[in-house]
Amino acid sequence: MINFDKIDKDIERLKDLFGKDGIFEYVVIDDFCDADKLLELVKQIPDPNIDGVNKSRDYMFAKNKFEKSKYSQYGELFSELHKDLVSDRFKEQLKIITGEDVFVDEEFHGGGLHQGGAGSYLNMHADFNFHPVHNDWFRNLNILLYLNHGWKKEYGGQLKLKHKTTGERAEVEPLFNRCVIMFTRDYTLHGYDPISFPDGHYRRSLAAYAYSKKDSPDNVRSTTWYPEDGGVIKKMLGKNWPKLVKVKNKLFGSSTTKNK
Repeated sequence: MINFDKIDKDIERLKDLFGKDGIFEYVVIDDFCDADKLLELVKQIPDPNIDGVNKSRDYMFAKNKFEKSKYSQYGELFSELHKDLVSDRFKEQLKIITGEDVFVDEEFHGGGLHQGGAGSYLNMHADFNFHPVHNDWFRNLNILLYLNHGWKKEYGGQLKLKHKTTGERAEVEPLFNRCVIMFTRDYTLHGYDPISFPDGHYRRSLAAYAYSKKDSPDNVRSTTWYPEDGGVIKKMLGKNWPKLVKVKNKLFGSSTTKNK
């Protein structure tokens, strides 16, 4: 389903663009997949409320956001996209574009099909940097494929990007068949503001996370939140969230694994 030949033809330009905008290392790829197949896939996505999909466990830092890591179970087109994302060919393309030797997590832990319902938002954050189950997997890249056919600016949900140190910002419109590939670092803050999609419509994306093996993990952190709304208490909780999650996981394990 991925337009591998198109990416190959454009790969040197994509490599040059990665990280060249002065914010941080990311690149936008339009027409990432076969448009007809992807549109048919979108038509087959179940309503998460009806399908019983679990909501994100990001507590006060996200709202009405559903996550389905085992999205390939929805049918042949979903399975085809999954196979392409974890393929050796895509792995090689990621290596050329980003300079990183990576592999996509086949289980899509914390990723997969994400759907934002009415008023959904995701506060600015830096993602966890080591896989919660495989502690020698360094989370190196986010691959975000947007599935919002017919998206309009007034719907909101633009991907907000911010460099934690420099404060520089950018926004990416979550257009149908647009893919964003970005580093996962402590300075690569991202999120989206509350959406106003029409009733019955969802802000949809497919999130894949690419890892690199690292024998001696250091500076392990869970997701750290940098909310730009709310009061002092929310901002303080966001800053100290990794410490709180560390205690919670020791007692109860990783709750993200439940969003299958």
